[in-house]
Amino acid sequence: MTATNGNGNAVEFITVGNDGDARQIAVCLEHPATGNALAHLVWLGGYRSDMTGTKAVELAGLAARLGTGCVRFDYSGHGASGGAFVDGTISRWLEESLAVIDHAATALGTRRVVLVGSSMGGWIALRAVAELAGRQGIEIAGLVLIAPAPDFTSELIEPNLTDAERTALAERGQFEEPTPYGPDPNIYTLKLIEDGRKNRVLAGVIETGCPVHILQGMADPDVPYAHAVRLMEHLSGDDVVLTMIRDGDHRLSRPQDIAKILEATEIFARGQ
Repeated sequence: MTATNGNGNAVEFITVGNDGDARQIAVCLEHPATGNALAHLVWLGGYRSDMTGTKAVELAGLAARLGTGCVRFDYSGHGASGGAFVDGTISRWLEESLAVIDHAATALGTRRVVLVGSSMGGWIALRAVAELAGRQGIEIAGLVLIAPAPDFTSELIEPNLTDAERTALAERGQFEEPTPYGPDPNIYTLKLIEDGRKNRVLAGVIETGCPVHILQGMADPDVPYAHAVRLMEHLSGDDVVLTMIRDGDHRLSRPQDIAKILEATEIFARGQ
C-alpha cells in the first residue's frame, strides 16, 4: 500500500513483526539516478520525531542533488507508522530500522549506505551497525551522528529520576515529562528503560568498521556535550571526527547546522 506524506512524497508500508506484534512501518524511498554508484542515505530519527522533520527533508534534498537514494521512515508509534508509542523500545525500533535497511537495499539496488542518526537515532545507528556486522551484503560507508544519545535511558534518565517519577514507573509503568518541543509531554515507560539496559553501547569499545562524524551542540539542554566526548572515547578503534558547535542546541536545525550535517554526509556518500 502507498500513500503520500506531508511533503507530497510517496510513502509505502512494510510489515515488521509477526501475528499480534505486527506493525505497519511507513517508509519513503527516493531512488537513485541510473548508474549512480554513491552510497544511499538512511535517516534514523530521534525520540518522537518523524520523517517530515527539517533535517530528514534536507537529507532527502542532498540525496536528490547527488543523484543517490535516500530512505526515511517512521518508527512504530511515530508519524505515519502504526503501533502504539508506549509499546516502543530500543529493541523494537532497532528491529524496524534493520527491516527498513534491508528493504531499501533491495528496492534501491545499492547495498552501500550512510546511516544518519539524530539523538536516539544515533543510538539506534550504533546498534544497527553491530547487528549488520554479522550479515552479508550491507556495507556501511559511514555514520553521521547528530547530538547522539546512546544509552540515554540508563545514562541520562535513570540517574535523574525524581521520587515521584520512580513511583509512577513502579505503579503505572510510565511517567510523563514536559517538553519544549511540542504541547504533549514525553512519555517514558518502564519497558523502555529496562530494554535500554539490554542495548547499552557505552560499556566497552564500539567497533563500527566505518568512519564516524559526530556533530554536537555545546548549548544542548538535553544531551550534554560531555556525552559526545564519552562516546568518542568508546569509538577509539575507528576514524572519528567530533565537531562541537559552541552555540548549537539539541536540534541542530539552523541553516549553518544543516550545512555541517550535509557536508559530513556527502563526504561519506562519495567515499572520500
